[in-house]
Amino acid sequence: MSSADTAFINTCRDILENGSWVREGVRARWEDGQPACTKKIFGVVNRYNLAEEFPLLTLRPINFRAAVDEILWIWQKKSNNIKDLNSHIWDQWADEKGSIGKAYGYQMGIKHKYKEGMFDQVDRVLYDLRHNPYSRRILTNIYNFADLSEMALYPCAYSMTFNVTDGRLCAILNQRSQDMLAANAWNVAQYAALVLMFAQVSGLEPGELVHVIADAHIYDRHIPIVEELIERPAYPAPRVELDKSITNFYDFVPESFTVTNYRHGEKIGRFSVAI
Repeated sequence: MSSADTAFINTCRDILENGSWVREGVRARWEDGQPACTKKIFGVVNRYNLAEEFPLLTLRPINFRAAVDEILWIWQKKSNNIKDLNSHIWDQWADEKGSIGKAYGYQMGIKHKYKEGMFDQVDRVLYDLRHNPYSRRILTNIYNFADLSEMALYPCAYSMTFNVTDGRLCAILNQRSQDMLAANAWNVAQYAALVLMFAQVSGLEPGELVHVIADAHIYDRHIPIVEELIERPAYPAPRVELDKSITNFYDFVPESFTVTNYRHGEKIGRFSVAI
């Protein structure tokens, strides 16, 4: 099985066997208005060695191209408008103009003053990886307290710290909240893809992605689906390759990735997402 399968199965089993229920003060709701209760654990750390394999879940198919499209929407387009996104995953949080407020890509596009000039968070990371790769100050953070009231959804994956070790680009993804069924495999794949893109344009090799989750949870109505999913057979990780001719981060498109030998289980069908 892939490292993504191992981490997903182990984390879900831990939640199911040892997690605690959250039934009071529940913010999220199902489409019928009922509270979306969760079973959760605190403080999950999963590690993925990108030098060995790409962490793409095989228990069920993951729409990798759409996952990359979303990460480029945030990090490359620096957009907060769903009209710039090729999927409909953000539709329920957007206003009539398509905006999700001052969230995600909006924060990435804000410029800040450095001694070398004005940079937004993405361009500063790219600058440092080129000019000062062994710095311990290469990070992003989109959990901007001043703008939270104007965000349709507070950022779940909110911070990335990049670190170059022995010529390999490593990264820590900090996530305050993780819906294991809806988003875990998706987030792991898209941030692993981001590390591959940043490494390539910076003349580095990919290293390790460390995923730190404060609150990893399974929603009550998702539990039967997860229980069935983690008992499925898993397969070796597929081969994921990046177009080596691209040297500018802003030239990447979802089609820049090629996925081969992707064996996976059946789709799980449509399921409700708590909002």
